[in-house]
Amino acid sequence: MSSSDEVAGGKKTSWPELVGKSIEEAKKIIVEDRPDVKTVEVFPVGTAVTEDFRLDRVRIFVDTVAEIPRIG
Repeated sequence: MSSSDEVAGGKKTSWPELVGKSIEEAKKIIVEDRPDVKTVEVFPVGTAVTEDFRLDRVRIFVDTVAEIPRIG
């Protein structure tokens, strides 16, 4: 864990190693690393979100199309 990934008490605050992982895998690892996190939110990149800072929340921003978009 680098110094940029932790706050006082050695708790991890960011997960650069999760870039490129599936959303479900990322959520699992975040909760394993920080069981005190109550909410993991997923948003498209560029989504407007509140600016309140909460130690019990992690936000994941995604921008990749995983499957072929189809009508139906």
